[in-house]
Amino acid sequence: MQGVFITGTSTEVGKTFVGVAIARALTQHDIKVIPRKPIESGCIKQGDELIPQDASALKIAANYQGSLSEVCPYRFEPPISPVRAAHLANKILTTEQLVNICLQGSEDGFVLVEGAGGFYSPLAENGLNADLALALQLPVLLVADDKLGTLSQVLLNVEAIQMRGLQLAGVVLNSLNDEMSDHMDNAADLRERLDCPVFANPYSQDGSCELPEALIEALISSSSSGGSHIRVVG
Repeated sequence: MQGVFITGTSTEVGKTFVGVAIARALTQHDIKVIPRKPIESGCIKQGDELIPQDASALKIAANYQGSLSEVCPYRFEPPISPVRAAHLANKILTTEQLVNICLQGSEDGFVLVEGAGGFYSPLAENGLNADLALALQLPVLLVADDKLGTLSQVLLNVEAIQMRGLQLAGVVLNSLNDEMSDHMDNAADLRERLDCPVFANPYSQDGSCELPEALIEALISSSSSGGSHIRVVG
C-alpha cells in the first residue's frame, strides 16, 4: 500500500495544514490521493449532521470523489480526545475498525491518513495513534510546533516511531507564533541528529503551505520503496 501516516508531537501543531498541502501537491503530480481521517472530534454541528472540518479540508484538497463519510465516518462534537468523546456518545471504537476504514479503496491510489492528537494519543478503545500507524505499516510524517522545547519532543517521538519499527518519512516544523529566538534553529539541530528529511516553515507570503518538492519526492519514494529505518545520532 502506498501512502503516509501524518502524526504530530501533540494536538494543534498543523497536521491538517501539512496534510492539505501534501494532498494538493500529489494531485498536481497526477497521483490519486485517498484521504482518511477515520475519527475526528470537535466537529461542527449543522442541522442533524456533524461536519469534520479537518477531514473536509483533506477531501477538498485531494479532489476526492468519494463521500465525506468514507474519509471520516466517526465524528464527535466535543473538542476533546476521540476516545473520551466516543465514551460520552456511548460508542466503543477499536483500532481494527479504524484500520478497515483506512484500507477501503487503498488499492486505488496514495493513502493519506491523518491521526488525531499526538503519536501516543489514545485513538480507540484498544489503541493509540501509534497502533493505527503500525497496523497500516505506512511511512510516518511527524509534524511539530517549531518552538523552544521542540527538540526534545521531536526526538522522543522519533524514538517512539523507531521502537515501533516504522519508517520516518520526514519531520515538518511549523512556526505557529512569532516567539522564536533569532538564535534558535531547531531544523538545523534536528538534521544533525536524524537520518531523515527535516523541513521548516513551509509557508508562502499569502499564508498558504508550499511544501518543498524534496518532501513530496521523499513521500513518494519512501512509500513505494520502503526505504530504510531512521537512526538517532549524537
